Amino acid sequence: MAFLNSLPARGDLVEIRLGPMRAWMVCHPELVHRMLMDARTFDKGGSQYDRLRALMGDGLVTCRQEAHRRQRTLLQPDFRSSRVADYTQLMGEEAESVCRAWRAGQRIDVSAAMMALTTRVTSRVLLSDSLDEARAAQIRSALGTIVRGLFVRTVVPVDAPFRVPTPANRRYRRAVDRLHAVIDSVIAERRRGTPRDDVLGTLLAAARDGGEDPAITEQEVHDQLITLLITGVETTALCMASAFSLLAQHPETEGHLHSEVDTVLGGRRRPGLDDLPRLTYTRSAVTETLRHSPPGWLFTRVTTRETELAGHRLPRGATVLYSPYLLHHDPASFPDPELFLPERWLPGSERTTTAQHRAMLPFATGSRKCIGDAFAMAEATVAIATISGHWRLRHPPGPVGQPRPAVTLGPRYLPMICEPRSRIPVGAPPRARSLAPRTTVTSRTQDPRTAGDNGVDDA
Repeated sequence: MAFLNSLPARGDLVEIRLGPMRAWMVCHPELVHRMLMDARTFDKGGSQYDRLRALMGDGLVTCRQEAHRRQRTLLQPDFRSSRVADYTQLMGEEAESVCRAWRAGQRIDVSAAMMALTTRVTSRVLLSDSLDEARAAQIRSALGTIVRGLFVRTVVPVDAPFRVPTPANRRYRRAVDRLHAVIDSVIAERRRGTPRDDVLGTLLAAARDGGEDPAITEQEVHDQLITLLITGVETTALCMASAFSLLAQHPETEGHLHSEVDTVLGGRRRPGLDDLPRLTYTRSAVTETLRHSPPGWLFTRVTTRETELAGHRLPRGATVLYSPYLLHHDPASFPDPELFLPERWLPGSERTTTAQHRAMLPFATGSRKCIGDAFAMAEATVAIATISGHWRLRHPPGPVGQPRPAVTLGPRYLPMICEPRSRIPVGAPPRARSLAPRTTVTSRTQDPRTAGDNGVDDA
């Protein structure tokens, strides 16, 4: 990550090498916005998406731009705000189930617990109750193996090393086959059963009658489920695990969050839909986690034609990268970027500038913005509030390990100790701490950063 953070000092667009391949890293948020808003010129592609297509097929996340609008139109109704509101209860139910399984003094793997939680929530949204516990466990195990093996496959530009039957390659192949087999079995069972009002129901209805568009194929049904399952489970789980780790390392911040949760819940076991707008500090902690430790930390695009960016001519087929982690840790946008400060995002904070909103891109922007951004923010807010109402999680003695980047960023194994919570008396709301930099930061010479939206506020 040190290399990544060093790139902005070299310019707004920096040429790098990925093995034998030339690539360009976009280091300025305005240039990233320009790229993401022009999805026809900067399409999804490169080794990252080529390998993801081999895993997920040609679904919403990996498809080329010409296929994207039809797919987005089909799936968007299941992720509009009113539907996300409907999901709040099941999010709370699953978070409360996690709380009931823990015991005082128990040492738990928070990463695994959050992975189990998001698997259950996502599977209920996609598949209702079609996924029993045995198959849910198979999916969790398969996803863990896939994620560990996927990063190297997205950065190594040749396939030959992955065709060698090494133990790691065999484990990866078995996990991929197992994941696809579970989804195929669920689809086959649903076809024989009663239609349900869930994402699979939407897809099967579109396979029977596409309306104005041609009916989608059996493979498209499969690919969309695999895509939404993979992208909906691991990234939110890593965000929540990172949040609990960061809160435990910042007791004052944790105290503010616990106070808000106790005030809003008022002794209830989990938040309801009407409570979400009042959990402002909790939501700010989620947002700051996405800034500090974004699960999606590196993405690629490929130019579909010769174009210009930051004064450089890029040929057709050029690989262009951007990194939310780099943008979120640039002191030109965020003073003291390594500090964990939810106060940056409190409503009305004088310290939150338009430049920071432009640089905050955990869910991308433009037509390819994450379809599940509002869902992920609601899920993380509900889960963290529910768990924090019951438990305080503590790191064991010793240093806290730093996560190593893979295809996503976050703790793969996070041992923490459960302590029962005692309610904090209701007091004044948390005051924003100063976000002024402790040292003078010299910004790069560049055009002023203009105002605009960001993925979190729109979520």
